[in-house]
Amino acid sequence: MKPNTKLVTLHDNIKQIVNLLDELVLQPRINAIKWSRITKQTPNIKIGYPGQHLASLISGMSGERTGARGNDLVDGSEVKSCSRIDQLDKCNNCESPVARLEDNCSVCGSSDIKRNNDSKWLFSIRNRSDLELLTKKVPRVVLIIGDYPNFEKDDFSTLRFQSFEIWPSSPRQKVFSEIMTNYYEKIYLGHKKVNQSSNPAPKNFWPYQYQFYICNPIQTFSCIVKNSGSTPKITIENYIEPSIDRSKIPSILMPAEILKEEEIDVILNKIPDIILKRYLVGFTTKKQALSMSLKDKMKLFSNGVNEELRAVLPLRDTDKISTAKSSYSRRGLKLF
Repeated sequence: MKPNTKLVTLHDNIKQIVNLLDELVLQPRINAIKWSRITKQTPNIKIGYPGQHLASLISGMSGERTGARGNDLVDGSEVKSCSRIDQLDKCNNCESPVARLEDNCSVCGSSDIKRNNDSKWLFSIRNRSDLELLTKKVPRVVLIIGDYPNFEKDDFSTLRFQSFEIWPSSPRQKVFSEIMTNYYEKIYLGHKKVNQSSNPAPKNFWPYQYQFYICNPIQTFSCIVKNSGSTPKITIENYIEPSIDRSKIPSILMPAEILKEEEIDVILNKIPDIILKRYLVGFTTKKQALSMSLKDKMKLFSNGVNEELRAVLPLRDTDKISTAKSSYSRRGLKLF
């Protein structure tokens, strides 16, 4: 989990990150929002290539000018980006699409809007070589995300950009390889066995969900953007210098609310009392904790579920076969 410092060639990173976000993401978004009010087109700015630029500055490593065909970073790291900013929403009354900047549906006028917040990282694994590359040859997976930290409060003016790292060969993050292998062998190949001509959906890797946290991702960058639609102000909250060994950096905390009761009980049963007393709020004995209601068990984990506690958690069932079968359609007109 130690970056190759010989390949760290980009410097003055924090200043350059701020400039990059302003010039490639924030200012184009402001212009897109302005024109969206006129054209009624989505203002969504795709984060794919800006995400790779951002990953280079965060890691201090350049790319190889290969687009989607080669290494994303010069050390062979894989960069994945997703954006939950300006996702297209939906009217709950008539099911018409609604832009994030709209308070009412332009078709029926309803203010009952379903705000979407479900963009995710996609991993395409279509053969054994793809799997081997991702799980054994790629030194590091860099996950970039843009989202709304105050989404539940309908605050769409405040944005957040983050970067997380997963090192597939590290024992700390070995679950990532298990998840990807499970997808390929059980879901991808399982669907191909049923229908050889099918096009199984890529692996959905969801931010802030169970699989994400049990991979023990390490946050290497985080910033908050206030007044994003008018006069953006960027505040860097966390930045790990490119040359620092990641092996000693704690992974992010998992919120206890993500866990099912049986998973909480796994932690209570398998983790030694001396460790539980160190991390759990008000813990006395296993017997007492296991007899608690789910609500009270959650209170024990009010400080979050750290890497040491979640080390005993199992993979959830990921055997359900899914397929990319929805066809593109305009309103009322199916094209194929």
